[in-house]
Amino acid sequence: MNTLANIGIGTIAIIKDIHCTGEIKRRLLDLGMVNGTKIKAVFRSPGNDPTAFEVRNTLIALRKEDAENIIIEDV
Repeated sequence: MNTLANIGIGTIAIIKDIHCTGEIKRRLLDLGMVNGTKIKAVFRSPGNDPTAFEVRNTLIALRKEDAENIIIEDV
């Protein structure tokens, strides 16, 4: 299972599923991370956490623990 936490900088992927519940899932959905959406890893902080992703022309930073819940497929 390939997750958003494992993609390299500059890589584009498609969101397939979100494996979390409650407030975290609602937050991710509100940020536009829905099934079928393209997402690109843009920048990783010096400590490797968080990572900035471009989703629907918006830059969003996610912690690794949240990115591990987002299942992706390569474009």
